[in-house]
Amino acid sequence: MIRSVMNVQEATAKALLVDAPALAAAQENGDVLEANDVLMDAFNSDVRPVLRDLRAGQGLDPDPIAAYKRSGYYQTVKAERVGGQAAGWGA
Repeated sequence: MIRSVMNVQEATAKALLVDAPALAAAQENGDVLEANDVLMDAFNSDVRPVLRDLRAGQGLDPDPIAAYKRSGYYQTVKAERVGGQAAGWGA
C-alpha cells in the first residue's frame, strides 16, 4: 500500500511538470513527435527529491518505507496473528 501511494505521488508530480502550453501547441500542429517529447520530458523527471522535501516540510518522514520499517508495525502484527486463521477465498 505504501509503495502504491508513493507511485501515485510520483505520477501526479510528473503530470504537474508537463509543459501544458508546449503540449497544446504540438497537438494543435498535429506534431505527434513533439507532443511525445513534451510528455516524456515530464515522465523522465526524477521527482523523488522534491517529494522527500515536501514530506519533510509537512513534518513527515521523507522516506515512508524506512519509516514503516522503523515503526515495528510488521513485527507487532505478525506477533498478534500467531495461530490465527489464514485468510482466503473460501476454498
